[in-house]
Amino acid sequence: MQANINGSTMPVLEMQLAPGEAVITPHGELSWMSPNITMTQTTGGPNGGGFMNSLKRVAGGGGLFMTQYQATNGPGLVAFAAKVPGHIVPVDIHPQRSMLVHRHGWLASTPGVNVSVALQQSIRSGLFGGDGFRLQRLEGQGRAWIELSGELTRYNLAPGQTMLVHPGHVGMFDQTVQFSITTVPGIRNKIFGGDGFLLVALTGPGEIVLQSMPLPNLAHALLPYVGAEAGGGAAASTFVGSMLRS
Repeated sequence: MQANINGSTMPVLEMQLAPGEAVITPHGELSWMSPNITMTQTTGGPNGGGFMNSLKRVAGGGGLFMTQYQATNGPGLVAFAAKVPGHIVPVDIHPQRSMLVHRHGWLASTPGVNVSVALQQSIRSGLFGGDGFRLQRLEGQGRAWIELSGELTRYNLAPGQTMLVHPGHVGMFDQTVQFSITTVPGIRNKIFGGDGFLLVALTGPGEIVLQSMPLPNLAHALLPYVGAEAGGGAAASTFVGSMLRS
């Protein structure tokens, strides 16, 4: 298997598969492929797990179905394009290293990588479209490709070192990093509602990768302009609501 990440602002993950090789993605991620790629759908994980494993994946922000693309009768090509400006990042997963990623970060992986929920916490916030703060856990054995939006900043946290991060800017981090939702008092936040500013506390050891342009932030930034072009609040609310839930 050979994977190439082409482009810059809107990258494309292009995968050359040898006969019999396969890649797994969330349902609906395909951009293009060669005719000899066979598509199959499943609710189970790459290593099985059945329906309960799929429910864990849904709880983490993923879909009920996954799609496997396999090359048959010769080598094949399959490609997946980024949905927003940003980066596609390859990550090696193994028993000593699982990763936690934002709820729509998992783009594709080799068979052997399992995706499930790591955290689902309700936040009284229009910023998350009513879905709360969710993280997916990637574990098992193989390589995964993660889609992150905007520019990326990496920090290697020492043991006990903490970074307070706006929830939308959390991209992914090592399993060794501890995380929790915390409130910074004294500021009334109209986005979150109520008193206090909600942040994610990430505590080392381990690497964290932060993204500069969360999709919910982009939706809120576009709201005044969408309202003007759409001719009213109803159309604008529908458009932004779809972005927040994506």
